[in-house]
Amino acid sequence: DVRRTESNASCPAPEKKRTKPMKPAESEGNPCSAVYRRPYRDRVIHLLALRTYKKPELLARLQRDGVMQKDKGTLGKMLQQVANWNPKDNSFSLKEHLFQTLQTDWPGYSKTDRENLKLILSRKTAPSQNPTGGSQATSPGPSERDAPARP
Repeated sequence: DVRRTESNASCPAPEKKRTKPMKPAESEGNPCSAVYRRPYRDRVIHLLALRTYKKPELLARLQRDGVMQKDKGTLGKMLQQVANWNPKDNSFSLKEHLFQTLQTDWPGYSKTDRENLKLILSRKTAPSQNPTGGSQATSPGPSERDAPARP
């Protein structure tokens, strides 16, 4: 019980807010409580979309957002469904097909996270739009790259 209350210290539980009625604007202003009410699977997917995580890192991040005790034990099973495991560094990354299901306005994302996600998503869609296979967003286009060098 002591650990649970400590892990939720940065994200107060909804019952602590009962002293005043919650306005819709307040629920949007507190991303922690908005994320807490979301499905566990979605929370894992949206974290893995931003970067790779090792399992202990991911669990610590989920605990900061207020993971429920019953969900802690299901993380391994969840990762098998939504993530690819990299045995070299024992990390997990989001499966490619799940990038299509992401919400760019996810309440747990900061402004920087949203910008990073847009970059990641643009890189993911760039190869499929460009048949030459140029995956770098900053690389010159095919006409510039294939043109002879100018003096």
